[in-house]
Amino acid sequence: MLKQNKTISSKDFIEMVGEVIELMPAASFKVMLENGHEILTHLSGKMRMNKIRLLPGDKVRVQISP
Repeated sequence: MLKQNKTISSKDFIEMVGEVIELMPAASFKVMLENGHEILTHLSGKMRMNKIRLLPGDKVRVQISP
C-alpha cells in the first residue's frame, strides 16, 4: 500500500467565520470563532488600505495559517 505525503503549502489557509469581541491597539482584534476558540487577529490588505473600521459584534471571515 502506498502512502501519499500531503504537504501543506505556506499559501494554504484555513478560512473560518467569527465575531469581533474586543478591539485592541494597532488594528488588532479578539475574535470568537464559531467553534468557540478565541484568536487575536489583525487587518490586512484592502481593509487596511481603505481604513475599514470594525466594531464589537461585527461578523468577520478570517484566514488562519496552518
